[in-house]
Amino acid sequence: MSLLSRFPSVLMAWRNLGRNRVRTALAALGIVIGVISIASLGMAGVAINQQATSQLGDIANEVTITAGDDSPEDGVTQAQLDEIESLVTDAAVVEQKTNDTDVSSRGEDVRVSVTGVTEASELYDVSSGEVPDRLQTGALLSNSTAQELGLELGDPVEYDGQLYRIRGLIESDGGFGFGGGQLVLPLSALSDQDQYDSVTVVAAGGDAVTSIGDRLDAHFNTDGRNEEELLSIQTSADIQGGITTFMNTLELALLGIGSISLFVASVAILNVMLMSTIERRGEIGVLRAVGIRRGEVLRMILTEAAFLGVLGGLVGALGSLGVGFLLFRVLTGDAMAVLAWESSRYLLYGFAFAVGASVISGLYPAWKAANDSPVEALRG
Repeated sequence: MSLLSRFPSVLMAWRNLGRNRVRTALAALGIVIGVISIASLGMAGVAINQQATSQLGDIANEVTITAGDDSPEDGVTQAQLDEIESLVTDAAVVEQKTNDTDVSSRGEDVRVSVTGVTEASELYDVSSGEVPDRLQTGALLSNSTAQELGLELGDPVEYDGQLYRIRGLIESDGGFGFGGGQLVLPLSALSDQDQYDSVTVVAAGGDAVTSIGDRLDAHFNTDGRNEEELLSIQTSADIQGGITTFMNTLELALLGIGSISLFVASVAILNVMLMSTIERRGEIGVLRAVGIRRGEVLRMILTEAAFLGVLGGLVGALGSLGVGFLLFRVLTGDAMAVLAWESSRYLLYGFAFAVGASVISGLYPAWKAANDSPVEALRG
């Protein structure tokens, strides 16, 4: 307090806030809610982005090939698969056919996606059982579906009238958008489908993925074809770029929603400061009458608004940090990741926004109080 005594306007502003603590607390509460909204939504966007990027890491060494927009076929033909295999000799080429079906057990049905593949070990890991290098018999089932239906290794599942024994349980994805049950069968199980829904090339690393993607794109979509896209060739870099663009847009949208809360809080502060200056009109008139200058009154009112912003911003930042710990714990499994600058910067942004919005909200009440005539103010 001795430090504040060196700045009379600051000291008066601090005392004025303490004179009506309920009103001060309610005004600061609006700022707290606004800061928590902005900072928490910003950190949620970062956590979702990190979670999505983490899952993308599982396919970072893959090139995914499907039918292109200009292809007359609905899938990848056998002739195109032969060309792919002739072009890619330094990586595994895994063709797949897909469908969906209901898996039944003990009176319950679960809808799952069906993938027919031979080189299952290139694409799947199991939590129990085995994945043969060449899946000729048997089936793999997602662990979550097996638990839901009470199925175990060796139990039969039926597809298209045929029974397949479960040989392995596929590890769960853990959640963001790629979930859902899966049933993996030998490619022969979907022999009624002439074309392949997709072909996956599993390369040694990121550089090899880029090289293979460029090679295939040049062969199928560029050479002598006037840029027609016969095959859609996506690498992890393409997918990462799409996810990054989407997440940036999502973060901006979330911040926009959070800003609305802080804008409403700013209006509340404007109202509180305006009411406060009207109630203290006589007091301010006395100060002006004894020689306090307009600038001093202006600084006093603006300091009150700034105190509200600092108080609400600090409490809001601490609350947001708690929310951030919870978000990162749930979405990424690492609560301490919230302390990284990429996410913690939103605490600083929220605090700065709170102080700035509060000072701006106090401009009009301060200007009005500073320019009020002392004589008129004393008359009430």
